[in-house]
Amino acid sequence: MAKIFNIKKVFRSDALNGLSILNPKRNFDGSPRSKAFLALAIVSIIWGTTWVASKFGTTYLSGLQLAAIRQIIAGSLFLIYFTFKGATWPRRSDLKGLLILAFLNFVCSNGLSTWAMNYIPAGLGAILGVTYPLWLVIIAIFTTREFLPRKALIGLLLGFVGVCVIFADHLQDFVNSAFSFGILLSFIASWTWAFGTLYTKNHAKKFNPYFSLGFQMLIAGIALYGISMLQPNYVPIQNLPIQAWYSIGYLILFGSIIGFGSFLYTLEHLPMQQASIYAYINPIVAIFLGSLILGEHVTGLVIIGSIITLYGVWLVNSSFRKRTVVD
Repeated sequence: MAKIFNIKKVFRSDALNGLSILNPKRNFDGSPRSKAFLALAIVSIIWGTTWVASKFGTTYLSGLQLAAIRQIIAGSLFLIYFTFKGATWPRRSDLKGLLILAFLNFVCSNGLSTWAMNYIPAGLGAILGVTYPLWLVIIAIFTTREFLPRKALIGLLLGFVGVCVIFADHLQDFVNSAFSFGILLSFIASWTWAFGTLYTKNHAKKFNPYFSLGFQMLIAGIALYGISMLQPNYVPIQNLPIQAWYSIGYLILFGSIIGFGSFLYTLEHLPMQQASIYAYINPIVAIFLGSLILGEHVTGLVIIGSIITLYGVWLVNSSFRKRTVVD
């Protein structure tokens, strides 16, 4: 496993030291790093909205089928565009990496998290996504034997606790087997996304990551669609209502093309843990848009949890900013 993911190389100390996103010395000067911060901001907002779009879409079809159609169309668009631009196709030796990424990032992570929207609220699904950076940090601790600063660890824990507080009202829903199944799907999706991110980072230099994204989406989309056809709630393409296509269209343009493109750019130019900060912003966006569009009630716990989450993010950034200056 260590040989495959080469985690130690990804989580070297200088990557951990560069976690601060609030360093006032950094500004948008047009450099790749500055553009990466802009890309990170785009991902933080857009991927928060996709939870709401996915929840809306699962009103009309299965989450697996929704993810499949989205990935097939988006993947095809990526392939057409980069083929037209003359991009080099992946070599035969790249096939293994593409299949692994397709399985981790899109069959498991995106497919299962979208499927979970059939059973749990959009905001809660986004909250469970916050465990993604926590998994990354845990992996770093066990593979590099480097311990996080105490302040950073407290910040990460507060961020996770804060978003959990937001949906504390749903604890009683665990007695519902469908709800519990949705929670399980979300946790598996978060875990596979963490490993998929590591694998993406490790292989970014071997082939065009944007072009390969199209292959990953198309491969995963075909696989997911085949699985979705076995579900009892499968809806033939010609019978899908216009509302479903609204959701699919939004997810393709903003979630897949703009969102994934920005995320890959972020991974290329920012340290792993710094890039994962987006996961703390997504739930806040999903919660408030869920309230505005889907009518999900915003309680006092939502406000308190949001404050705790933001404070936790500030602690993490503050800790690594000070550590970078000292080192």
